[in-house]
Amino acid sequence: MSSAEIAAAVADAHRREWASVLAATVRVTRDLDLAEECVQDAYARALSAWAADGVPRSPGAWLTTTARRRALDLLRRESTARRALPLLVEDERVGAPEEDDRLRLVFTACHPALAREAQVALALRLLCGCSTAEVARAFLVAEPTMAARITRAKKKIAAARIPYRVPPVDELGERVEAVCEVVHLLFTTGHAAPAGADLIRRDLVERALDLARMLHALLPRRPEVTGLLALILLTDARREARHDDGSLVLLGDQDRGRWDRAAITEGIALVREALRHRPPGRYALMAAIAAVHDEAPSADATDWHEIVGLYDLLVALWPSPVVALNRAVAIGFADGPAAGLAALEPLGDEPQLAGYPYLAVARAEFLQRLGRGAEARDAYEEALLLTENTVERDHLAGRLAQLGP
Repeated sequence: MSSAEIAAAVADAHRREWASVLAATVRVTRDLDLAEECVQDAYARALSAWAADGVPRSPGAWLTTTARRRALDLLRRESTARRALPLLVEDERVGAPEEDDRLRLVFTACHPALAREAQVALALRLLCGCSTAEVARAFLVAEPTMAARITRAKKKIAAARIPYRVPPVDELGERVEAVCEVVHLLFTTGHAAPAGADLIRRDLVERALDLARMLHALLPRRPEVTGLLALILLTDARREARHDDGSLVLLGDQDRGRWDRAAITEGIALVREALRHRPPGRYALMAAIAAVHDEAPSADATDWHEIVGLYDLLVALWPSPVVALNRAVAIGFADGPAAGLAALEPLGDEPQLAGYPYLAVARAEFLQRLGRGAEARDAYEEALLLTENTVERDHLAGRLAQLGP
C-alpha cells in the first residue's frame, strides 16, 4: 500500500476507534493524560508498522493492544514516582461491563464535582479525539479558554480520585443531563462537521447513536434519554439525502424517498413516549420539531407554524442563542422573509454568535428572497469567511455566484 493509503487507513481508524481505544487504555493507566499520550503514540506507530506489515484485520484491536502495552511499559518505568500521584479509582463492583467502556469514560468525565462546561468539553474531547480547537468551535469559545477548561477538569478528576465507572442507579440522576448533552454535542459535531472536506462525520454520528442507544438501554424510563435517542434517529434519518455527488442539499430540496423510514418510525414512537412527560424536556421538543419535518410529505406541506410554536416552548426552556436563531429561521418560513429578518436582528449582538456562520447564512437567504441583492452578497461573503467546512463553502460560493455581479 502507498503511504497515502496507509495514512488514510490510520485516519479512518482514528475516526472509528479513538473512543474505544482510549477507554480501554484508561482501564490500565487510571490516568487520562497518560492514556491519551499512549493512544496518540499507538496511532503514530501505526503509520510505520502498517506500512511494513499491512493494515491489520482489526485496526481497533491492534491499536488497543499497542496503546496498553505502551502504558504498561511506562507504568513499570515510573512505578516509584507514580505511587505518590493521585489516580482514577476503578471500582469493579459497580458499573457497566467491559464492552461498555465508552460509557465508563463519559460518566467519569461528567462527574458532578466538575463544572458543567468542563464536563461536556472533556467528555467530547475524550470520546471523539477532536483537537482542542475543534471542541472550542463546537462550544463557540476561544481555543485557549477551552484548553484551560479541559486541563483543569483532568486535574480535578485525578486529585478527587473520581471513580472510573458507570455510577449505581441512585447516583445516575445528577449526571444524566450532562451525559445527554455530551452525546447531543457529539452528534451535532458529526451531523454538520465544523471543518474539513466532509459534510458529515459518519464516525461521530454513529458513535453518538450507539451511546444514545446504550443510555436508553440503561435508563429506558428517563424522558430526556428517550427524547435524545428520538432526536438523533429523526435527524439522522435524512443523512443520505443531505448530499448529492459531494454537494450540499438543503432540507427543502431533499429527495424524501432517500430518508430512512425505519429510523423515522422508531423515532416517532420514542418522541411520543418522551412527550407524555410534562413539561416536555428540550430533547423531546427538538425531536418533535424533527418529527414535523420527517412526517411532511413534501417541503411545501411542512407545518412551519407548528414548528414555530415548538421553538417558542424550547426557547423558554433553553434560552440558547442557537435555538433563538433556529426559531427566527422558522419564523421566516412561516411568516415570510421580512418577519424572519426582523427576528434575526437582535441576535447580531449575541457574543456567542459572533463567529457562527449560520447567522450570516440565514440573513443572506432572507435578504436574497427580499430582492436585496447587495446586502445578501455581503452576508454570504461574511458566512464564507466564517465557514471552514469545504462542502458548505462550495454551497455558499454557489449561492453567491447566483446573485451575479
